[in-house]
Amino acid sequence: MRRGWMMAVVATGLAMSAVAQLLPALGGGGLGAPLGGVTGGLLGQPGSQSTVLGGVQGGLDFVGGVARDLNPTDLLSLRRQRLRELVKDNRPALDMDDDGNPIRRDEIVATAPSDAALAAAKAAGFTVLRRETVEGLDLPLVVLAPPKGVPARKAIERLSQGDYALNHIYEPAYAALEPGGGKAAEGRAGGALMGLIDGGVGAHPAFAGAAIEQRGFAGAVKPSGHGTAVASLMVGQAGAFRGVLPGGRLLAADIYGGSEANGSAEAIARALGWLTVRGVKVVNMSLVGPPNPLLAAAVKAAQAKGVLIVAAVGNDGPAAPPQYPASYPGVISVTGVDAKGRALIEAGRPTHLDFAAPGADMAGAVPGGRWEALRGTSFAAPLVAASLAKLDRGDAVAVLAGEAKPGRKVGRGIVCGDCATPPKAVGIK
Repeated sequence: MRRGWMMAVVATGLAMSAVAQLLPALGGGGLGAPLGGVTGGLLGQPGSQSTVLGGVQGGLDFVGGVARDLNPTDLLSLRRQRLRELVKDNRPALDMDDDGNPIRRDEIVATAPSDAALAAAKAAGFTVLRRETVEGLDLPLVVLAPPKGVPARKAIERLSQGDYALNHIYEPAYAALEPGGGKAAEGRAGGALMGLIDGGVGAHPAFAGAAIEQRGFAGAVKPSGHGTAVASLMVGQAGAFRGVLPGGRLLAADIYGGSEANGSAEAIARALGWLTVRGVKVVNMSLVGPPNPLLAAAVKAAQAKGVLIVAAVGNDGPAAPPQYPASYPGVISVTGVDAKGRALIEAGRPTHLDFAAPGADMAGAVPGGRWEALRGTSFAAPLVAASLAKLDRGDAVAVLAGEAKPGRKVGRGIVCGDCATPPKAVGIK
């Protein structure tokens, strides 16, 4: 766990009682590497079933909703510190763009480059690292390395021909839950086929009746707490816990492979292509990051093939810049509300907002057969995605809007308000 990042939280002026509860997490060890670059705050330990998850903001929630005492400027400052720590901890693989967003070091992505553009890039000292056409999206892409000694963020300015982008990193939004445990077993089930782009899904009794197929886009599939929790809200069922489509069919694309240095725009594009080829019509992405030409092209290509993309708005507060893919046109952007229907104070502000769903006062599955209390827009988005898949019709968005309950700062309304399983229902005190 990143001590510098957690100390930044302490420095925000939290009450001493809150600080006392945060500090033990700093030196406890054995917490596991947070996934996707989100500093994991207070991650659940084996045998512990009471930790509220949500990265640093989850840590604040853990101490009694202290996040409500932070103003938007505080949340924005914490975001910047988190991203700096992410890059610092992964220097061999990551760098930053001019706006402070993490990128894959020494990688520039060209979308559908012409032969002339590639020739010009090579003449300028760039070399080709990878070249492919993303299956399912018919999207040609080439990954270039900049001239030796020139950072990608500077080298990209030398490329005048073609559509180029830095290979940005996207974080789970929010809540890096600890990795661990085996993969969820594949099975057979009926119902609508849904897609998930996240970390790997771990084994849990909640998936006994579900059909989950996984594929890695950053190496082998590695189970993660975040991916497992999100998947459980979509297709899980065990005892008092019930997802939106229990026992449903889910294709899970792991874009992290257990490493916080992964989760790139390139990996997301390839994952979207796989899901599109497989006939998925609704994809959940509880991920956030900056606008990126490659990601935008991949989203647009998937949408053109009839894929509906649902994304979380993020948890860095309304002062943070709009997050993507939630802010792209046509993407169903989702914020979170608590058990009283109040918008989460830490929720981001996208360029457009479609729906809200429960994002607090709820439980979800994590690897190893355990349960955790959850908070964050990460966990609201899958409820909306699964609700759309459940409708399984062309006008699903309009139908869902008609069923949504009104509220403040909730877009077209609150969806699936009764879908959250209270933590105490699964034994969390």
